[in-house]
Amino acid sequence: MATATAATVPAGGRPYRRARARCGSPRLHRLRFPATAAAAAAAASSSPPAPSSTLPPLPADGGGRLVAELVCAFNELTERMGEDLATSSSSRLLFRALKLALPALRDVDGGRALARALAVGATLADLQMDAEVISAGILREALDTGAVSMRDVKTQIGTSTAHLLHDSLRIKHSPSKLDVLDDESASALRRFILSYYDIRAVILEIALKLDMMRHLDYLPKYLQQIKSLEVMKIYTPLAHAVGAGNLSLELEDLSFRYLFPHSYDHVDQWLRSQESDCKAIINLYKEQLLQALQADNELKRIVQDISIQGRYKSRFSTMKKLVKDGRKPEEVKDILGLRVILEPRCDDNSSDWGPRACLRTYEIIQAMWKEVSGRTKDYITHPKRNGYQSLHVAIDVSEPGKVRPLMEIQIRTKEMHRFAVGGEASHSLYKGGLTDPEEAKRLKTIMLAAAELAALRLRDLPGSDHGAGNCKNPAFCQLDKNGDGRISIEELTEVMEDLGAGGEDATELMHLLDANSDGSLSSDEFESFQRQIEMMRNLEDDDDHYRKILKEKLHTIDSAGLIHVYRKELSDKLLVG
Repeated sequence: MATATAATVPAGGRPYRRARARCGSPRLHRLRFPATAAAAAAAASSSPPAPSSTLPPLPADGGGRLVAELVCAFNELTERMGEDLATSSSSRLLFRALKLALPALRDVDGGRALARALAVGATLADLQMDAEVISAGILREALDTGAVSMRDVKTQIGTSTAHLLHDSLRIKHSPSKLDVLDDESASALRRFILSYYDIRAVILEIALKLDMMRHLDYLPKYLQQIKSLEVMKIYTPLAHAVGAGNLSLELEDLSFRYLFPHSYDHVDQWLRSQESDCKAIINLYKEQLLQALQADNELKRIVQDISIQGRYKSRFSTMKKLVKDGRKPEEVKDILGLRVILEPRCDDNSSDWGPRACLRTYEIIQAMWKEVSGRTKDYITHPKRNGYQSLHVAIDVSEPGKVRPLMEIQIRTKEMHRFAVGGEASHSLYKGGLTDPEEAKRLKTIMLAAAELAALRLRDLPGSDHGAGNCKNPAFCQLDKNGDGRISIEELTEVMEDLGAGGEDATELMHLLDANSDGSLSSDEFESFQRQIEMMRNLEDDDDHYRKILKEKLHTIDSAGLIHVYRKELSDKLLVG
């Protein structure tokens, strides 16, 4: 049986590759370099030695710093995209977008506009969107502030990115067409948005709304509530519909916080009072169950892969149980949750192995823990009318002297999960407003078509000199425009001018980085520059280690949702020669 894991790689099934320069998404623009070369050397002396014996000092400001910020942001975003999506065509597009956005936004609102633009780009990269969507996310802030025009985007980036921005702006203004934002009109608007606009523009607007909700504190209270109501009614269900479950949960909680601040505080305090203990219990039970399932001989015979996901209930969902359903705190039974997803082996005798594997898992759970009678629901033997299949069981995780909420465990096969999340039985599509199965099928067809068209534009041509396989350092390849393996002073000057700096800055940076004084930069010399960027970034904060851990443990997208459908189709098409 294949080694079972509990979400050890991002949704989409591929691990993230290590970038050469590291910087956290909300602070991609804040590379704080020492004011002098001496200060840089002093800082370097207190850090672990770099692979190179000598690292060049970094410029305190000017064009050199802009190049450092450009390289840092580019490496961070291409890393988050994943290696299979970061083709050389995608890298060139993303590099052009950053060159346009960085100088346009660097001084807007004290640099905060640039931070937000890069954070939106990072969110879209984490969702495994293509370079056109990520570029549109970065440039939308510049477009909104008037720092760049739509003509600039069309001429310097491309018509596809401009089209995404145009559609996202139309989606942004769609709620203003409604006289009353009640449930019926909101549902109709969501159906219109999903049916009429480029689905990638919908995902872009969801990411932008999440960034807006994270920065609402500066607005008057009435505007906070108006925007939060719009997000709760329109964009939270849309995020569910496209498979961005974690984004939807955050949008719900942020909207709840601004719409009902006192209620939010009560729920938040109650959940926090037991959160650390309950999350530890989730991790403990997940590991125990995974080990038990892997050790079972019958499951070894009929199942090739097992994954287990843990869940702790959100603030908004808890509030709905307490207020809307009228339950007492001790009656909220599904605060803790596990989901077991089984992938049966495929051969001539495997037709009934899926249900059998689910039943065997249920038997193992019964043997391990105390089942709560009256709460088991077998939707595998008796599927719901919409075709939904899963086996739900509740267990008591309380201990002597320690009362805890019940834990709900859902058991299903991979195919059942795909149908539940992205198929006609999808609760997420239902919440998005698509109650007709034919509408859901049509939306998935549109997603597949969008992925294929994007792949045609972003795929590297066979035999291309600048293909992804021929470029071990994507940032270096973007600066080495003629592909001769060195960055000339002319190439460096061109990038500086694109960033709003001059030739003198290019000459100064070349002087600092050109270790052998031959008038150009080799890949080794440029990598020393990148290592210095990384070292200075690590002096600012040390959260890189934690980010890698969180990427292994947290899902950003639903593994069977529409975003995953798009991302897998795009990846497959990009690999077609």
